[in-house]
Amino acid sequence: MWSIFLACAPPAEPPDLRIQAALEPGGPVREISVRKGRIESIGDPVDGGDVVVADVVTPGLIDAHAHPGGLGRKLAELDLVGTVSIAEVAERVAGAEGTGWLSGRGWDQNDWEGHDGWPTASDLDHVDRPVALRRVDGHALWLNSAGLAAAGITADTASPDGGRIVRTSDGAPTGVLIDTAMGLVDLPAPDAAEKERRLRTALDEIVSTGLVGVHDMGVTDEGLALYESMADELPIRVWVFLDPEAEAVERLCETGPWGSGRLRVVGVKAYADGALGSRGAHLSAAYSDEPESTGLEINSTERLTELGTCLLGGGAQLAVHAIGDAGIHSVLDAFEASRVAVPDAGGVPLRVEHLQVVAPEDLARMKDLNAIASMQPTHATSDMPWAEARLGPERVEWSYAWRDVLQAGVPLTFGSDFPVEATSPSFGLWSATTRMDLDGQPEGGWRRDQVLRFGEAVEAFSSGTYTALGLSGGELEIGGRADLTLWSVEERHGKPFLTATWTLLDGEPAQTGQSSLGEPGVP
Repeated sequence: MWSIFLACAPPAEPPDLRIQAALEPGGPVREISVRKGRIESIGDPVDGGDVVVADVVTPGLIDAHAHPGGLGRKLAELDLVGTVSIAEVAERVAGAEGTGWLSGRGWDQNDWEGHDGWPTASDLDHVDRPVALRRVDGHALWLNSAGLAAAGITADTASPDGGRIVRTSDGAPTGVLIDTAMGLVDLPAPDAAEKERRLRTALDEIVSTGLVGVHDMGVTDEGLALYESMADELPIRVWVFLDPEAEAVERLCETGPWGSGRLRVVGVKAYADGALGSRGAHLSAAYSDEPESTGLEINSTERLTELGTCLLGGGAQLAVHAIGDAGIHSVLDAFEASRVAVPDAGGVPLRVEHLQVVAPEDLARMKDLNAIASMQPTHATSDMPWAEARLGPERVEWSYAWRDVLQAGVPLTFGSDFPVEATSPSFGLWSATTRMDLDGQPEGGWRRDQVLRFGEAVEAFSSGTYTALGLSGGELEIGGRADLTLWSVEERHGKPFLTATWTLLDGEPAQTGQSSLGEPGVP
C-alpha cells in the first residue's frame, strides 16, 4: 500500500513587530511589519496578535542642523529661555548658586517688554562674580563689569574681524559681544568626565523627542574624540560636520568621510555671517531698523572657496551658515568656484545652512550647484514678530521661504538648530505646516503662501536629511531600514499637533530616553 504524504509549508513566523497607525493625521490606518530591522510589509491592518498602535507613524525624523554638545551645555547652565525682561534675567542671575564664572543661555532682547536695544553690563552688576550669558541664537554674549574685567576687555580692545564689541558713544564696551568678538572671553571648560556626562544627557533628551539622528554642526577635535569613544553605543545616528579649525579637517580633505557604528564624519560647517536677531546677518543693503549696519562677514568668499575645494577633493561636504542675502550670495560664489576647481565632485552636495533671506536670483542658482537648502522652520515662527522691522517689506518676502525653495527644485532639509530652538521636531512640524506660534498666532499663519503640507514637512525631516548627505534613505518602503517615529496627535487651534510616543532604530526601541515616552499602546 502506498502512503501519501502532503508536503506543507511550515507556518510563517510572525514579524518581530507590527505597528498600526495612520501615515498622516486623519489618514487611514495602515499596518507596518518589521523583521530583522527592516520593513517587511506595509498594508491594510490585520486583526489579532500583538500589535503596537499609535495615531501616526512616520519615518524616523532626523534633525539636519543641531548642536548636541551645545544642548548638553545648555542643560548644565542657567536657563534664560522665555525671559520677558531684563529684570527677570537679573533675578535668575541673582538666584544662581556657586562661585566663579556664571554662564547661561537663552535671552532674547526682542522679547523684552518695553525695552529697545541691547542690555548693558550694569544690568548684571548686582552680583559680585563674572557673568557671561549667551543670546538664544549663540551669536551674542552679555557680560557684566566683572566679566569684562576678567576678560580684559576695555575701550582700547579692538573688535576682531567678523565680530563687534558693542560700545557706548564714548567707545567704552557696553558688555555685549557679537559673533567672533565672543572669542575674546575664555570661559573655564568642564573636565572630560563632565563633558561626557553632558553629551549623554543631551542624547537622552534627543531620543525622547522622537529623533533617530542628527547632523551635528561644528564639532571640535575634542568633541569628535568623545563621539568616537561612544560610536558603538550611540542611541541615535550622528553625522558630524567638523569645526573648520579642527585638525581632523585635513583627513577629510585627503581621504574623505569615515566612521563606525552609528557615527559618520562627513564634512565641515563654516560661517559666512552672523544671525538676524543680533543684526549680524550680512545683508546687501542696510538693516531697516539700523541704517548704519549691513551686518558681519565672518569668512570671505575666497576662504570659503579654499575650504570647499579642499573638501570636495576628498569627497566631503561643506556646509555654510549663511542667513543674509549678501552672505548667501558669497557662499554660492564660493560653491561655484569650488565646483569649477573639482569638477568630478558634482555629486557631493554643498549646503547652505539657514538660508533665511535669499534673493530670488540666488535661489535659482542653487539647483545647478547641487546646493542643499538646510532650513529650520521654528526660526520663522520665532523671528516673525520682528523680521519685517529688520528687513523691510520687500526683503521680508524673500525670507524663510520653504515653498519657494521647493518650487525652485532645490532639495530641502529641516532641522531645529537646537539649543537655539526647542529640541523636539514636534515644533518644527507645527511651524512648517501652520506658520503659527503655539498660541495660534497669527491667525491663518505668517506669510501663509510658504506653508507646507504634512508629507512635505516629514520628507524634509527624513528622506531630505539623507539627500542632504548625498545618500538615499529615510523613507517608509519595503526593505527599508526600520527607523520609525510613533506619534500621538492632539488638536491645537484646529490643527494637528504631534507628540512622539516611541522611537525605533533598526526596529528596536532606542537605547535611552524611553522612560519619558512611556510604553507604546497595545490593545
